[in-house]
Amino acid sequence: MSEIVYTLCAVTSALCAGLLLKAYSQSRFRLLLWGGLCFAGLTLTNVLLVVDKLVVPETDLSVLRLLLGLISLMVFLAGLILEGER
Repeated sequence: MSEIVYTLCAVTSALCAGLLLKAYSQSRFRLLLWGGLCFAGLTLTNVLLVVDKLVVPETDLSVLRLLLGLISLMVFLAGLILEGER
């Protein structure tokens, strides 16, 4: 059951990233770009979760996953700050 949940989380975040980046390419609204980049990073985090839990369960990748998630959120936070200053 956990395999399905991990995979659906990765697919959902990839779908969100794709939709946000597609909307950015059509509208050039920069906040969509920052959101899309954040979700792209979260997609990588979720893919890493699948790899960590299902492919190589004997290796702990939790620090790398958390670091990647933090970087993704920091990208979005930077975008919010930069767009708020405009």
